[in-house]
Amino acid sequence: MNILLAEDDITLGELIVFMLKKKAGYNVEWVMEGEDAYYYANNAHYDVLILDWMMPNGTGIEVCQRLRKQGYSGAILILTAKDSVQDRIEGLDAGADDYLVKPFEIDELLARLRALSRRNYAPIVEEEIKIQGLVFNRASHLVRFGNEDIQLSPREFQLLDLLVQNKGQVISREIILDRIWGIDSDVTPKTVDATVKLIRKKLKKIEKEDLIQSIRGVGYKFD
Repeated sequence: MNILLAEDDITLGELIVFMLKKKAGYNVEWVMEGEDAYYYANNAHYDVLILDWMMPNGTGIEVCQRLRKQGYSGAILILTAKDSVQDRIEGLDAGADDYLVKPFEIDELLARLRALSRRNYAPIVEEEIKIQGLVFNRASHLVRFGNEDIQLSPREFQLLDLLVQNKGQVISREIILDRIWGIDSDVTPKTVDATVKLIRKKLKKIEKEDLIQSIRGVGYKFD
């Protein structure tokens, strides 16, 4: 399960990340501000968003409302110290799927996440997709253009597939690192750049290398 945690309390954030990884084996990305949570939610896929109510640069409620207004359909869990009935109503009315009051036990958080993941029906990923005249086959890791086949390594295909799934959106090097290599790996952003360079070299054979655009200082997008 891929989780985005937005929590500005460093001690609590570190504990939640550690326990979600250790006890459940989840992939967790952690941000500390509302604006960062909004950006990450828009630029990567998460099974559940965990949003703290009170954060700088956008509260969890405000982030939740913004995402729902633009059609975000993923599961959202609000964390807060506010425990009145009216506070719970406000959180749910903002579009949250669940509401957990601090302090809480990690096991309860895990149970809530499991329940939300069962309700959060993600779209089926097609084995083969077509875009910009290219055919991407997830089973064979082949990219085909007309009668020309481009064989990519597993890492190259995963990276390109991530960009294709988020067509038109800028994906940061940090997100690419986390999604393809894992946030705890020793890989650096330079490895991302080198892998993109290899993909472009292969796409150049079919004159499609310009489909991957570099966004200076941020990352890449497929367009």
